[in-house]
Amino acid sequence: MDASTDVGQRLQMVRKQAGLSQRALSKRAGVANSMVSQIEAGKINPSVGALKRILDGVPIGLAEFFSFEVVPEREVFFAAEDLKEIGKGKLSLKQVGNNLLGRNLQMLYETYETGADTGRVMYSHNGEEAGIVISGRIEITVGEERRILGPGDAYLFDSLLPHRFRVVGKDKCVIVSACTPPSF
Repeated sequence: MDASTDVGQRLQMVRKQAGLSQRALSKRAGVANSMVSQIEAGKINPSVGALKRILDGVPIGLAEFFSFEVVPEREVFFAAEDLKEIGKGKLSLKQVGNNLLGRNLQMLYETYETGADTGRVMYSHNGEEAGIVISGRIEITVGEERRILGPGDAYLFDSLLPHRFRVVGKDKCVIVSACTPPSF
């Protein structure tokens, strides 16, 4: 593993452990979002000063940052009770695997309770998303397009397009989805 990949994987791991998105970390650190993204992707190797400024946004010191061993999760099978909950409120997002460091895919078992909505402000991130509705009905807005999907219906889109999910009707909605690269 070269130095830029090692720094990128470490940064992604500490950022995710702190519960921060790339945008949130870049805002806290006062650097461009593209810089954090490129470091994590191993495309650039930051100067010590730039790395310290970014790590101050976590916060974590340089010594601590370089002292832990980066070990990607290598589990293959996961019991239902071992799925990691990363959602909140009326939205349950159960992630396959606790640590996605070194992984290119994020798999989720999503449960939207009645009235659940990802919010009026649509969000976007790098990657692609796909999913299949297992039960219930959900309205999905991607860019200017809007569709109500039911059991067996599916979606696939570029996650850079602003998007939103909202339950329609009185029943909860269950979706199995995938995102690449991991977005949480």
